[in-house]
Amino acid sequence: MFNNSPRSSKEWKLEYNARTSAERSNKREKLDFNELGHMTTVINMFLRTVVREYGIPFELKLDVPQETAAEAALESKKLLSDLSECKSSNEETIKG
Repeated sequence: MFNNSPRSSKEWKLEYNARTSAERSNKREKLDFNELGHMTTVINMFLRTVVREYGIPFELKLDVPQETAAEAALESKKLLSDLSECKSSNEETIKG
């Protein structure tokens, strides 16, 4: 389990960093488990709720004023009409 390399060697530093990294990871997982339970448990709870409610268990929305949404809809319609005009003129050029 432990490396017999001299303390100042590159091998010793690699071993030390790997062990302390694993210890930090284990400590973080232990803290998370104490707060929420294992992350797999949390994900399973979410997925069960999705199945039970036939969708995401919270509302998705943007706080956009009605005028802004209407302006955006008009702009997108204009862009689509411009795109279709451009496409039809390109098709005429290719045929012509």
